Amino acid sequence: MPGPEEPGEAQFVPGASNVVPATAAPATDIGASKARSLTAPFYACPGFSGIDATNPLANLYADKFAWGPYAAYKVGNGGGNINWASNPYKNASWYMWFHSLRWLGQGIVAAGKGDLTALTRVNTIAYDWYRDNPYSWKANVGAWESTMHRTNVLICLRQAIIKGLNVTTLPTRYAWLDTALLSHARFLTNYWSGAWNHGTDESIALFGVGCTLGRTDYKNVAQQRLGAGITTSIDAQGSTNEQSTGYASFNYSLWGRAIAVLQNCGVDPGTTISTRRALLAKWLTLATNSLGKLHQLGDTEVQSTYPWAGTPMEYAGSLGKSGTVPPWRVGIYSNGYVFGRTGWGTEPGRGFTGESTYSIRFGPGRAFHGHFDHTSITYTARGRDIIVDGGYAAYTAGAYRTWVVSPYAHSALTTPMSTYTNPVTRLTASTVKANWESYVFNDAPGASINRLRSVLVLKDPDLMVVWDRASAKTAQAFQTLWHLPSDQKASVYSRTTAVAMKPGDSTRTVVFQVPFQQALPPGAILIKQAQTNPIQGWQYPTSYDRRSAPTLMMARSGKSASILSFVVPVRATGSVLYAVRKVGTTTIVDLNVGGVKTSIAISGGGSLYRVS
Repeated sequence: MPGPEEPGEAQFVPGASNVVPATAAPATDIGASKARSLTAPFYACPGFSGIDATNPLANLYADKFAWGPYAAYKVGNGGGNINWASNPYKNASWYMWFHSLRWLGQGIVAAGKGDLTALTRVNTIAYDWYRDNPYSWKANVGAWESTMHRTNVLICLRQAIIKGLNVTTLPTRYAWLDTALLSHARFLTNYWSGAWNHGTDESIALFGVGCTLGRTDYKNVAQQRLGAGITTSIDAQGSTNEQSTGYASFNYSLWGRAIAVLQNCGVDPGTTISTRRALLAKWLTLATNSLGKLHQLGDTEVQSTYPWAGTPMEYAGSLGKSGTVPPWRVGIYSNGYVFGRTGWGTEPGRGFTGESTYSIRFGPGRAFHGHFDHTSITYTARGRDIIVDGGYAAYTAGAYRTWVVSPYAHSALTTPMSTYTNPVTRLTASTVKANWESYVFNDAPGASINRLRSVLVLKDPDLMVVWDRASAKTAQAFQTLWHLPSDQKASVYSRTTAVAMKPGDSTRTVVFQVPFQQALPPGAILIKQAQTNPIQGWQYPTSYDRRSAPTLMMARSGKSASILSFVVPVRATGSVLYAVRKVGTTTIVDLNVGGVKTSIAISGGGSLYRVS
């Protein structure tokens, strides 16, 4: 199994609490029974999360540190005397990883193999940190956040010294390491971040000190905190509390490491962690799109689902090449997620990537690593992205970080003349059939504004119908946004219709609106791309990769809006035709999508459903 790769960005907000209280009843089965082990208790060095890859021995000997997209920077005098106030790029993540000491990784590995020159340098730098940053370092947010990482590095260094010198106990000249570990354990004991990934990492590191130094008190505190954290971090349905698919994936790895760490040190992890983790595996499987990627929700880069062997993620992450076909096609989670797909690629002629998949957000207001993305949709079909999220622009404060978190970076109905209220969004109705699903969501995105979104997703032909309604006491601008992938070029075909396609691709996306309960005004559909004031028309597949991308805007103004959108992926030469008719109080839209006919209905009561 791979080690859990830490999130690349600093998560702490300067001046904020950064503590997530545990709100669910704690697990009580950790350590309740004695573990059976054939080996002596040990705590394995967890590695250096890839940060060592850009920091070779030559850089360590020159006191240079490199992280992320930035060039290596000389942070010391060349002799291991480091300026720990260095932050040349004014970046919180650079500074946090600098203080983590994980950049010493290659030197620590070399030291463990008997390289005494490397041992001398990494010991000098690590001791320099300990000397220059006396307890308590809480006022230094970078040093504070990196405490758990630095604790692990010190444990790794301790192990490397013993192995590299071929001794059984830590030599007296390196006794400062145990003193430093005790001060780090004291800090971790006094400042727990609570029930989220950071608090879990802290508890594992504290347990590591207890296991390494034989301190039962530290192990007991860590066990209690893991028990308190697991039931809030992963709820009874398998959702995490961090509102990010990327952090959900990290939590799956992290809690797996927690199980291994407890077992390796002779503590029975109980069953709660493994049970909640299995539920999260189902969640992550359903959150995997037809391209084998996680739907990009919250602070998440575009990333593949890891095919964990023996779990349903094996099938999803391998694009159906190994594992067992998952038994679920649609998942609805009260923490605010709908995940659906037309299938798992088992039908003739479709294949894994030929299926359509979607996500829809609702539920509690934004928190932690979430965005203001309620009612937003992502959609894949015909082997490609169709509707995307604005993405993830790291955590450095600025206009683009503000935009990417905002409603305007998501495919939802927005009200730019009002202040967004971070509402709780309710799923008020849902229907799941063999070849279609429908949902209705309701919230108040601004003061005295009511928003309704009805979503209908079809299979054969694969398409999506979305009916947005909104009302307000004062005149507003209502804008339904559709964020398209950066590789597509979009053009407005008429007042109702826009078409998007990557040059030379076999698929194009037809997005059109049918006038329904409201006439279409001039400028009813617009393309916004690469705008800087206001920011619009961008996509961040990764945190430092901003790409120009077309955004379709279906615009209305007044005290109410009714916007009936169709998102139809079709072959490059395929046509999309429709006709509207009334049957009593029901409106029927007959569709012909590339020669495949179907009909959808809007009832007098406002329900969307498939007729044929």
